[in-house]
Amino acid sequence: MGRHRHDSAEPRSGAGVSVIRVGLVDDQSLFRAGVRMLIDSQADLEVVGEAGNGLEAVAMAAETRPDVILMDIRMPVMDGIAATTEVLKRADARGGSLPRIIVLTTFDLDEAATRAIRGGASGFVLKDADPEFLLAAIRTVHAGNAVIAASATRELFEHFAPAGAQPETPAAFGQLTARERDIFQLAARGLSNSEIASGEYLSEATVKTHISRILGKLGLRDRVQLVVFAFENGLNA
Repeated sequence: MGRHRHDSAEPRSGAGVSVIRVGLVDDQSLFRAGVRMLIDSQADLEVVGEAGNGLEAVAMAAETRPDVILMDIRMPVMDGIAATTEVLKRADARGGSLPRIIVLTTFDLDEAATRAIRGGASGFVLKDADPEFLLAAIRTVHAGNAVIAASATRELFEHFAPAGAQPETPAAFGQLTARERDIFQLAARGLSNSEIASGEYLSEATVKTHISRILGKLGLRDRVQLVVFAFENGLNA
């Protein structure tokens, strides 16, 4: 079975605690062991599966259906970019909610991370990040109300943005109301729901509703895909 591993035990649950199910993918077993200990020390997080390469990750994701997957980029057999695409494609074909994928990289300006995010990943985290930052990243993408390390994500796309003529504004963008365009611009800058709510004198619930409608009209999966959309279409004012 190689290094593919999944847990069949009943998921933990405490009074009022909703447990986030996490899949862990990395070709270094020692790194996985350390991250597993960190995650399993949290009452609201639980590692439900591990894999040592991208191919094993696809099988693990199908079997355990984690809410969030930590995906190393550089691995043997199948890399994290291809695995991200395949995991999301299979989950979409199966129906139901799609896992959020956080790619793990050793470089803060890593073109592979850019490609993984364009392929559907919900953000990236450096492998030497502070443990508390990694835990916060898992919770952030699961909640869907902010972009992980928004300034670093913007810098990543600014660095690897394709050069060329200004693209035409997509027709779908014209479906947004004036208010939704305002919210879009703020979200494209990486602002969280609470930050947008504070600046626009709205409730967070109202902002969340606007974001949901924007994502639906533009056919985007999550907030980081909104950031990508803005960059690729010259809408990141």
